[in-house]
Amino acid sequence: MKPIKFLICSILLIAMSCKTEDNHLKVAVYETSKAGNKLTKITDFTSAENAATIILNPDKTFQTITGFGGAFTESSAYLLNKLSKKNRDTIIQAYFSEEGANYSLTRTHMNSCDFSISQYSYSPVAEDMELAHFTIKDDMDDLIPMIKDAMKASKDGFKIFASPWTAAPWMKDNKKWVGGKLLPKYYDTWALFFSKYVDAYQAEGIDIWGFTVENEPHGNGNNWESMHYTPTEMTEFVQHHLGPKLEADGKGDVKILGYDQNRGGVKEWVDVMFKDEGSSKYYDGTAIHWYESTYEVFPEALQYAHNKAPNKYLIETEGCIDSQVPEWNNDAWYWKKEATDWGWDWAPEKDKHLHPKYAPVNRYARDIIGCLNNWVDGWVDWNMVLDTKGGPNWFENWCVAPVIVDPEKDEVYFTPLYYTMAHFSKYIRPEAKVIGLENTDKELQVTAAQNPDGSIAVVVFNEGKNKKSFKILLGEKETLINIDAQALQTVIIATK
Repeated sequence: MKPIKFLICSILLIAMSCKTEDNHLKVAVYETSKAGNKLTKITDFTSAENAATIILNPDKTFQTITGFGGAFTESSAYLLNKLSKKNRDTIIQAYFSEEGANYSLTRTHMNSCDFSISQYSYSPVAEDMELAHFTIKDDMDDLIPMIKDAMKASKDGFKIFASPWTAAPWMKDNKKWVGGKLLPKYYDTWALFFSKYVDAYQAEGIDIWGFTVENEPHGNGNNWESMHYTPTEMTEFVQHHLGPKLEADGKGDVKILGYDQNRGGVKEWVDVMFKDEGSSKYYDGTAIHWYESTYEVFPEALQYAHNKAPNKYLIETEGCIDSQVPEWNNDAWYWKKEATDWGWDWAPEKDKHLHPKYAPVNRYARDIIGCLNNWVDGWVDWNMVLDTKGGPNWFENWCVAPVIVDPEKDEVYFTPLYYTMAHFSKYIRPEAKVIGLENTDKELQVTAAQNPDGSIAVVVFNEGKNKKSFKILLGEKETLINIDAQALQTVIIATK
């Protein structure tokens, strides 16, 4: 009888072992934390009491992801050309290679912007209505080589959309780089400008995926390049000039995104942009920024914009740590509530509460998670590379980039913001679907998306100062994970 009992026990043990293995999710966990992890793979998990529960529901899907990335600016490209080839290549690979952040959605500027070395336009000759003198020569030394190097480094490729800060002064009512409006008599010329830009970049081997019609159409306080539109004026230009021109020139597949400023003001814009079939026809979506608050995601505004045009893009096209220049080479600064922005000093009293001091990593992580949980399908950072002063910037509008360099010493610093961006861009790929989830711990900020290959990326942010544990449940399978205090994790679940 003993051999039979031994056999039965063995069978039971094997069955229990198989059941345990079958019920365990196969995961890979990557963490960036105040304690020093930088997209570090975590494998050592211990059981814990009072673990939160995150229940995933892949059958409930929301928006399709367009991508994540940053902006090609003349300032960033200029700095790259000041570095050694080794460091330049390191940065390009870090942003665009499969081993790096693998950026998939990017932006650039048409004509100059504040993060340019000087002011310039592709239409330098006044009253050149047919743009016979159109030229992108100002982009040839720095900007275009940076984009081409990024294309070489990227295995999957990336989308690029372009944004004008202003038309040349000769097309505007105030004849200045800053402020003013595009004169209606130049609407057709300005539409031709966009078409010629596509052709000029295509001649350089760079395909333009889309445009925003105007960066910050409300203006920027009359500080640097800008051009103002009302919602009605922009829609008039898109509906009767830009859209028809691109269509007539065989560029109807180039995307047009309207608005392109702070999300709190998006309601009045989408009401006009998507008022009816005619106004909506050439708009492919809405572009938004985050500068209205250092902590508020504005979920109601995002929900409203989505519901107004549920089948169109809703993309965060610009965000950065503005105004405050960090301590050089100090990771700890990014995890402390040290940063300030323009609103800290200049916001009207009624809006002061939206601009407290904040921790930069917190601002990025919670905003991207909040956006993904409210129908945003793309999130694009601002400059990819800046110097230790927060420039170069001709207006001295200093900002912070995820990668900071000292060109004189040929030094490169990958800030915690670089790793924060990579938690999303590297692991949530284009065409992924944001999926439903339930989270029992409201102190953990969570979002999840299922990639085209079937894998699920769960991003968890623990903003608090206490370590936490959570279980992820997917169907009948589960796994227990520990997350450090002040840490961001991406959990990759293999489903095949």
